[in-house]
Amino acid sequence: MGPRYLFFRVLYSIKIKLGIHKRKFPVNPKENKYITLKEWRENLPPFFFYGKEIANLPKQQSPELKARFSEIKEGNITFFSKQKINLGAEYDWVTNPSTNFAYDIDRHWSTINDFTKEAGDIKFVWEKARFSYLYDIIRYDYHFEEDQAELVLNEINDFIDKNPINQGPNYKCSQEISLRTLNWTFALYYYKDSEHLTEALFQKIMHVVYWQLHHVYHNIHFSRIAVRNNHAITETLMLYLSEKLFPFFPNTNQWSKKGKSWFEQEIAYQIYEDGTFLQFSMNYHRVVVQLLTWGIQLAKLNNDKFKPVVNDRAKKSLDFLDTCLDPKSGRLPNYGSNDGALFFKLTDDDYRVYRSQLDDLRAVLHDTSYDMPESTSWYGLQPQKINPVIPDELNSFDKGGYYIIQEQDTKTFIRCGTYKDRPFQSDNLHIDIWADGINLLRDSGSYKYNTSEEELNYFTGCEGHNTVSISGNNQMQKGGRFIWYYWVKQALAKFHTDENSHVFSGKIKAFKNLGNNIWHIRNVLKTHGKLVWEVHDRIENIKGKEIYQYWHIHPKYQNKIEITATDKLGNKLSPKIEEKWFSGYYGVKEQSIRLTFATETNEIATQIKIHL
Repeated sequence: MGPRYLFFRVLYSIKIKLGIHKRKFPVNPKENKYITLKEWRENLPPFFFYGKEIANLPKQQSPELKARFSEIKEGNITFFSKQKINLGAEYDWVTNPSTNFAYDIDRHWSTINDFTKEAGDIKFVWEKARFSYLYDIIRYDYHFEEDQAELVLNEINDFIDKNPINQGPNYKCSQEISLRTLNWTFALYYYKDSEHLTEALFQKIMHVVYWQLHHVYHNIHFSRIAVRNNHAITETLMLYLSEKLFPFFPNTNQWSKKGKSWFEQEIAYQIYEDGTFLQFSMNYHRVVVQLLTWGIQLAKLNNDKFKPVVNDRAKKSLDFLDTCLDPKSGRLPNYGSNDGALFFKLTDDDYRVYRSQLDDLRAVLHDTSYDMPESTSWYGLQPQKINPVIPDELNSFDKGGYYIIQEQDTKTFIRCGTYKDRPFQSDNLHIDIWADGINLLRDSGSYKYNTSEEELNYFTGCEGHNTVSISGNNQMQKGGRFIWYYWVKQALAKFHTDENSHVFSGKIKAFKNLGNNIWHIRNVLKTHGKLVWEVHDRIENIKGKEIYQYWHIHPKYQNKIEITATDKLGNKLSPKIEEKWFSGYYGVKEQSIRLTFATETNEIATQIKIHL
């Protein structure tokens, strides 16, 4: 991670020990009146919409939306875009519903430990407190024409009452604070004229919003140095928008200028030149897509713009994700860390369907849309509908290390890359296979970030992916929590097409904990016009170890997938068939099927046939 990271983490820990953060981030700060509710209503800063009139959005009363709204009213909140948890009517905002551990609300945020076995995963506390569930309520209000201002504003008021500024777990993470501020802002603009938005409540909310922005600004270097991922993009964007949305606050002029510069730097650093993303995660890349949609659109509405690199990386991100998207299902490979994040849910689509979020960014960048989703209207956009073009071709994204074969309704997704930024998984040369909208050979997902060592090793290691291990060892050596040692630093890949097949050839230098010059070489041949793949794996410079080749199969289609393998000597290998786990949504795992081929030679030749 480098000396800058190390120095910052040491200094940051010292500041916590000395109580410096307690002085820098005060509790019970003095209340100031920055603007009256009347003045705010009369001089609203530019936003996507103003009040309940959403241009070009017909009212559609979907049963799915009505069901979700009813659940929310009963205290059932959707966690991580999938599982429902009943928090009850009097939830305290600090109890982890998965462990029943209650964080001490009287403790300063800097003294809260976010990683203990007793407390469990702190994300279970943060999930409701980011207020993304408000979008279901607001959309229900709009489509069913039933005013929910009292419910929404009571939720915000209840949080403020139970979460004193800079105290407890909900002030621990600046990204969560930023998202809460953005989501409250969305709600305030929609309910700007409501009788339930009183002067007293408005002042109460503005007081907390100011100190939330203050917190983000004064803790920004934690995300920019110690974390350097989507957290930094979220927080720097929030600072840029602080003056656009709250020009009446002191300091926002300075915060916004620095936030804009930092945001531009983060986008240029985190999104590689080919449009791939440093977190090697489809879901976290969508997080960035949504943040770019907010940022670029609000900049336009404020007659401002970012440096050209922001639009360039946004366009290239869209090209990359469009290429990876399965055109029939609208889904992306379940690849990389997946914490269930969908900050701004503005359609009824399932969380795993990425179409609308990509279309929103397309509308901002190009004024066009493939599917014309409801969400584009919420952003104040009126794009022109166009038809997607999905050519049969080979696509290489060398900076990130992704290689995609698109052929009619069949997609082959291959990972082969090096790391200059922190890896999350040991999964190089993983293959995903999609046909007719079905992810037949798939990534197992990531499940939870705070779980048993056995589950962490499975979901983040080689054995949770369609790749190869040496005697169960990962390509990189696992450290604590999010840490890997011996990052893969050498990888080579190339594509070509011959008369019969599309051909991928890739190799990585890995398994450094077992030796200094070990290479995994994988060749993949996709037969033209047929659901047939040939995969040949070879491990160089290793002796006396078994080679394991893993295949994770969608269990519903197990009888339609035929996989056979032979070793270097031509001996047929019998697979070990096991019940394993698949996690398509954070915190949720379901039984799946894994085939494992093993050999004491250094080569496995495999044929995959799919009969749909």
